[in-house]
Amino acid sequence: MSSNTHEAAAPNKRIKHESPRNHYMSYIISILLTMLAFAVVLYGGLDRSFIMVFIVSLGFVQATIQLLFWMHAKERGHFLPLLFMVGGLIVAITGVIAALYLTWW
Repeated sequence: MSSNTHEAAAPNKRIKHESPRNHYMSYIISILLTMLAFAVVLYGGLDRSFIMVFIVSLGFVQATIQLLFWMHAKERGHFLPLLFMVGGLIVAITGVIAALYLTWW
C-alpha cells in the first residue's frame, strides 16, 4: 500500500484563476456604494424612511458583491457554504421579524 494518497495532476492541465481586475472592480464598486450611502445621509433633504430603506438596499448589494467576488461564492464547489449562509440569513430575518412583531404588537 502506498503512503502517497494524492494523485499527480496532469502536466497539461492549467488551473483557471480569476484575474485581479475583478477584485479591483468589486473593491471600487464597494467604495462607491459606501460613498453613496454617506452622501445620502449628509444631504439630509430626503425622507428618513427612504434613507433607511436605501441604505439597507445598498448594504445588500454590497454584501452580494463581496460574497460573489471576494468569497468566490460563484465558483463551483461552494454549495454547502452558500446553503448554510442562506439558512443563517433565514434564521436572522425570522428573529428580526419576531422581535419587531413582539415589540410593536
